[in-house]
Amino acid sequence: MGPKPPLCVHVGECSTDEIVAALNEDRRVRITVEMMGTERIVTLRRDGNTYYCDTPTKLLKHTGETEIRNCIKRMGYARPDE
Repeated sequence: MGPKPPLCVHVGECSTDEIVAALNEDRRVRITVEMMGTERIVTLRRDGNTYYCDTPTKLLKHTGETEIRNCIKRMGYARPDE
């Protein structure tokens, strides 16, 4: 069986819980964001207990679910009502 298909969404389409659930199912999450007037893709992924946030400008590494949740909220990737 191959890799699971990524969850592809735009900013604000999913809750933080939905994004983290996909990561914990070993799915990548591809989020379309607008940066400086251009649409870009941010990819979130998990490897063991380490979560990664791969942006167009840098790769951020988080050492647990709490850290990736904080990143998702801080960067505004999830629904704004959270």
